[in-house]
Amino acid sequence: MSTVRVELPAELLALAGDADLQPSRAAAQLIALELFRENRVSLGKAAELAGMALEEFMGFSARRGVPLPYTVSDWETDHEAARILAL
Repeated sequence: MSTVRVELPAELLALAGDADLQPSRAAAQLIALELFRENRVSLGKAAELAGMALEEFMGFSARRGVPLPYTVSDWETDHEAARILAL
């Protein structure tokens, strides 16, 4: 994977990122989250770009107020699968 160097004001990442993360990782996570929020990448791809496990990215998304796309149709499919598995 190729990389790009970008200069950002330290204050920007301090306000938006996690103080415990290296700036480049914090920026990557925030960019991946925004791409996911805009439906430009899937949940799995966003997690990959952010360098996070899927479950970790789901929590990150929730903490940032970005909902996961889970429709009534998704629930019905999951409900039916659970019903079949319970038999």
